[in-house]
Amino acid sequence: MAAKLDVVVVGAGLAGLTAARTLTAAGRSVVVVEARDRVGGRTLNHDLGDGQVVEAGGQFVGPTQNHILKLAGDLGIDTVAANTVGDSVYVHAGRSRRFSGEIPPDLLALPDLALTMRRINQLAAQVRLDAPWKSPDAAKWDSMTFESWIRRNTVTTGGIDLVNVFLGSAYGGGAQDASLLFSLHYIAGMGDEDNPGTIERGIGNEGGAQESRFVGGSQLVSIRAAEQLDDRVVLGSAVRAIEQDATSLTVRTDDRSWAASHVIVAVPPALAARIAWNPLLPAQQDALFSRLTFGTLMKCEAVYDEPFWRQDGLSGQGVFRSGSPLCSMHDNTPPSGGPGVLMGFLGGAQWRRWAHRPPRERRAAVLRSFAEVAGRNALRPTDYFEQDWTTEEFTRGGPTAVAAPGTVTGFGEWRDRPFGRVHWAGAEHSDYWNGYMDGAVRSGKDAANAVLEQGD
Repeated sequence: MAAKLDVVVVGAGLAGLTAARTLTAAGRSVVVVEARDRVGGRTLNHDLGDGQVVEAGGQFVGPTQNHILKLAGDLGIDTVAANTVGDSVYVHAGRSRRFSGEIPPDLLALPDLALTMRRINQLAAQVRLDAPWKSPDAAKWDSMTFESWIRRNTVTTGGIDLVNVFLGSAYGGGAQDASLLFSLHYIAGMGDEDNPGTIERGIGNEGGAQESRFVGGSQLVSIRAAEQLDDRVVLGSAVRAIEQDATSLTVRTDDRSWAASHVIVAVPPALAARIAWNPLLPAQQDALFSRLTFGTLMKCEAVYDEPFWRQDGLSGQGVFRSGSPLCSMHDNTPPSGGPGVLMGFLGGAQWRRWAHRPPRERRAAVLRSFAEVAGRNALRPTDYFEQDWTTEEFTRGGPTAVAAPGTVTGFGEWRDRPFGRVHWAGAEHSDYWNGYMDGAVRSGKDAANAVLEQGD
């Protein structure tokens, strides 16, 4: 066994790498142990050739996501506005309708949607970000699903359908999968210490969470962070066991082990629960982590010689209320302007209907959906690829974990509680921008600072 380190970080995503950067800057000896043969976690670049990449995982950033933006800036990575020039298209009941702005033109659904969004923001403002289980109506809100609350407070099905369009990509699921309390806490965190979270910021483009992308793809942030850490990052080493006593810990992979004074586990909670712990995790913490399972999400992307839809005054954005394998789509063309790329989210209910079908059948259905938004030229891509995050062994879903009724009030206080000398990080361990890249970076800083405060 090598000499004892100050800290072993498990996981080389944004959270783990941020924690390692913070600790090394403070003079601590650190190693980052990553199961995959790459860094980046739920961010992943897809090579298009000729030096162009496109994101196959998390990609968008926006206002109040100051931590990921600062990290990228420190690493010399610029942002570029996501393309929103032109009309979007709303597809419902076999009809495609062009529209401008953020809200689809569904006259029957709009009154319900507007009322629902306003009421959600009002309730989210009452949630305690640091301890949602202590919110005034926590027990009531955590006893029902987000969907059951929406159905009680709307007249038509339009409101719930359009909320589920957003949640298909945000949760990899729908409003029926999460408690109202969890969802309100999630929305309350779509801001920062000076700007309260709102659902509009979560679903918005300009001024919202989908405002910008990183030049070079979002995985570049982790790649450059890892380059600075150099040989402190060990790839292809899945952590199988963690043992601790009063003064030290041992982290074991299949063929190596490290001794350390502290450990930061920066992997999804459900995967953290699968590590062999000695002593065992507290039963409450294990119960929470085991319940924080990921949604189901696939990104489907088609490549074209050029973004032809822009010539027709279209933004490449589409919203699908029903019938499509997709919940939404975006123009994912690289900042250089070519090749043209359309990207669609296949999440939640759509994933359950389509993920098991033959790839050629699914590809054809996705391209038909693209054509409903961008025109018939979308049926003839030069390339097509998919990234199904449920098939990633060290992710098992995406884009984030959600809590069903009873979870937050029953176990929420255990989310970030240190286990002896073990601390927790990852996008699910942040109150602000939970499940997003910014949340991951925030959590990495928080975990590193907690280790520094705990001392030797």
